[in-house]
Amino acid sequence: MKPGHDPAHPPRDTALRRVAREARPFLRARTGAILRLSGWSLLEFAQTFLSGYGVARALDDGFLAGRPATGLLWLAVAAVAVLPSVLAARGVFGRLADLVEPLRDGLVRRAVARALSGALGRSGDVSTRSLSQVTHQSEIARDGWAGLVLTLRSFVFTAAGAVTGLLALSPALLLIVLPPLVLGAALFLGTLPPMAARQRAYLAADEAYAAHAGELAASVRDIAAAGTAGRTVAESRALADAQLAASRSLARWSSVRVVALAVCGRFPPLLLLLGAPWLLRNGLTPGGLVGALTYLTQALAPAVQALMTMLGTAGGRLVVVLDRFTDAPPPPADEPAREAAPPASRSAAREATPVAELHEVTFAYGPRAHPVLDRLSLAVGAGEHLAVVGPSGSGKSTLAAVLAGTERPTGGAVRWRGRPARPADATSVRVLLPQHAYVFSGSLRDNLRYLRPDARDREIAAMADAVGLEALLSRLGSLDTAVEPDRLSQGERQLVALGRAYLAAPPLLILDEATSRLDPAAETRAELAFATLPGALVVVAHRLSSARRADRTLVMDGPRTRCGTPAELLRSSALYRDLSGLWEPEEADTVPEPEAPEEAPRRGEERAIRSTPPPSPV
Repeated sequence: MKPGHDPAHPPRDTALRRVAREARPFLRARTGAILRLSGWSLLEFAQTFLSGYGVARALDDGFLAGRPATGLLWLAVAAVAVLPSVLAARGVFGRLADLVEPLRDGLVRRAVARALSGALGRSGDVSTRSLSQVTHQSEIARDGWAGLVLTLRSFVFTAAGAVTGLLALSPALLLIVLPPLVLGAALFLGTLPPMAARQRAYLAADEAYAAHAGELAASVRDIAAAGTAGRTVAESRALADAQLAASRSLARWSSVRVVALAVCGRFPPLLLLLGAPWLLRNGLTPGGLVGALTYLTQALAPAVQALMTMLGTAGGRLVVVLDRFTDAPPPPADEPAREAAPPASRSAAREATPVAELHEVTFAYGPRAHPVLDRLSLAVGAGEHLAVVGPSGSGKSTLAAVLAGTERPTGGAVRWRGRPARPADATSVRVLLPQHAYVFSGSLRDNLRYLRPDARDREIAAMADAVGLEALLSRLGSLDTAVEPDRLSQGERQLVALGRAYLAAPPLLILDEATSRLDPAAETRAELAFATLPGALVVVAHRLSSARRADRTLVMDGPRTRCGTPAELLRSSALYRDLSGLWEPEEADTVPEPEAPEEAPRRGEERAIRSTPPPSPV
C-alpha cells in the first residue's frame, strides 16, 4: 500500500477498475465453465417464456373461445415447463464450484503472500489483517461471488424469456414496461459508488476495532498496572462510535435503494393496468394482457428485485473486499494470485461434491415418537466451518450422530463425498468427538497417534502448538510418559482427543461439545486450529462464540431449523436472538470454569430418550 493512502477512501474509480482489471483474465480462463452454466440456464429461459405465453394462449385460444380442452392443454404446457427448470437448478449448482472455489483459493494465496512479504508496512498489523483476509474476508468474497453468479445468471435468462414473451404477445407492451424498469435501474446504479464507499469505510472501521481489541486482550494486566483504563476505554469508545457512524451512513443509502426497488417492482404492473384500455384498443387480446401481467409479477419484477438486492448487499461487499486484496504484491510467478490452483491439483470433493450431505433426513427414537429431525437437508463442503446451536433437547447431538453415521436416519439419505454413507467408509471419512473424551492407559504418544499411527514427532509438536497441548506435555515431561486417564482433568482429556483428531485431519470432523470443559481462550485456540485444516468442521456449540467464528450456523429447535451467517440469523431467527442474550454473560467471562463432577449433568445435554447409547466414534 502506498504511503498516505487511506483504505477507507481510495480514489473515486480505483476500486472498481482494479477489480474489473483482474476479473477479466479470471473469467476468460473459465469460459468453458461459463458456457456450461449458460447451457443449463437455457431451460430457465424456456420455462419463463412458456409461463406467460401459455396463460395467454389458454385464455385466447381456449377458454374465451369456448374450447376449454385447448385452454387446459396450454395450461398443462406452462406447468410442465417447470420440470426442466428443476433439472437446470441441479446442473447450475454442479457447475458453480468451477467459478467460485478458484476465486477463494486465489484470494487466500494472495493474503498469505502478503503476510509473508510484510507488504502492509505502516498501514496496519500484518498478522491481524492477513488473518482476517484468509479466514473472514475470503469467505465473504466466496459467498458474495457465488450469490452474484447465481442471481445474475437467473436475471439474464429470466428477463430474456419475459421480454421475448412480451414481444410475442404485443411489441406495444414494451412501451409500458420498459420506462419504469430503466428509471429504477438508473436510480439504483446511482447508489453504487456511495454505497461502495460506505461499505469500505465500515470494513476499515471493523478492522481497526478488531486490531484494537486484539491488542487490548494481550495488555489487560499492563493497563491495570499503569492505571490507563480510562484512556483505553475512551479509545475503544471512539473506535466503536466510528464503526456505528459508518453503519448508519450505510443504512441511509440503503433506504434510497428501497425506492429504486419499488420503482422497478411495483410500477410496471400498475402502469400496465392503467394502460390496458389503450393496449386493448390497439390489438392486444385479453389473454395477452393476463399473460403480460404473469410475466411482470411472476418473472420480471422478482428477477429485477433479486438482482438489485444482491448487487446492493453482497455485490457491494464483494467489490470492497476484492479491492482490499488488489493492492497486495503478487505471489511468485509460478503461482499467480488471481488464478487458483489448476483443477487437476484440487480434490474432486473441493470442486463440486460436498464432504457430507443430508437429504430430507428424518430421525425419531421410535416408530411413534415425534421426529427429532424432520426432512432436514444440509450440505457441508471442504474447508467449511459449520456451528450447530440450540436449546437442550433440540437435536444437536442427534444431528451429529446421524451426520457421522453412528445413528441411521428414519428417512432420507446421508451421503459422504457424494456417495451413500456406509459403516465401512467411516474411518476414512469422519471423526466424531463427543463431550466425554476417550483416553486409554498408555503413553501420551500412543494416545495422540491413536487415529494416525504413522505421525512423526515433529508433526505432534506442530499439533501441540496449534491446539494448545504444551502445558500438558510440559507437565507430563515427554511423549513417552504413561498416561493414567483418571489423573487427567476433563479438559486435559478433551485436549488429548482434539490433538488426536488434528493429527488425523479427516475430511469431516464433528465436535459434539468436545470443547465444553475448556476455558473460552483454549476453546477459541482449538477451533481456530481446526478451521485451518482442509476438511469440513462441524461444531455442536455450547458457547455462542463458537457460532460467531463459523462460516454458517444451524439453529435447531427440534424439527424446526434455520441456517445462515450470524448476521442473517440475528435478523431472521428469534431463537438465535434469545440464545445470544442467554449466552452473552458466559461469553464475557474469560475465567476458566471449575471442573464439574463426572456425575453432574452436562450443559447442553440432549434430553431425548434413547433405547441404546450411540457407539463410541473414536
